[in-house]
Amino acid sequence: MEMEITFPGGARVDASFGPHIVRTDQPPAGGGEGSAPTPFALFLSSFGTCAGSYVLGFLRKRDLPTDNVKLIQRTHRDPESGMTDRVEIEIMLPADFPEKYRDAIVRAAGQCAVTQHLEKPPAILVRALQG
Repeated sequence: MEMEITFPGGARVDASFGPHIVRTDQPPAGGGEGSAPTPFALFLSSFGTCAGSYVLGFLRKRDLPTDNVKLIQRTHRDPESGMTDRVEIEIMLPADFPEKYRDAIVRAAGQCAVTQHLEKPPAILVRALQG
């Protein structure tokens, strides 16, 4: 997959691929307008949205309703380094959710491709070309 990263103005940075544009910005305190998530917030949201995709697939495959199912994601930072050191995702299930699927839906969420890539991260190579 190839993405084109552009600078549409201010502190905004967009990524275009196929028919999609992912927009990012910085908050006003960081020189932006706050018109879109920061790149790091977008990165963090990929954990929950990816896990959510797997939860949704699990529910659909078993013809279980999606009403009243949601995920809550919380991030925690190491106070010394300021780095995110833990991400917690809770799958909120309705009271009548079948108990026999509780562990399985957690395992399904854990199959998220984003999480899998973090466990074995890709090499990131950056170079500058003129042309």
